[in-house]
Amino acid sequence: MSVEGKAKEAAGFVKEELYEHGKSPESQKKAQEGRDLRNEGRVEDGKAPKRTKPGTGQ
Repeated sequence: MSVEGKAKEAAGFVKEELYEHGKSPESQKKAQEGRDLRNEGRVEDGKAPKRTKPGTGQ
């Protein structure tokens, strides 16, 4: 478990949570960027990336 991976996963989680319920395309794009950052951190730590759509609560 790397500190950098944990930081990326946490930052991605926060960004995703902030924008996941927005209906605008910009909000959905930012939520996906958060998910991508979160997955990057997960992969660095040897975990499987999350594949569900942002905002589904899984």
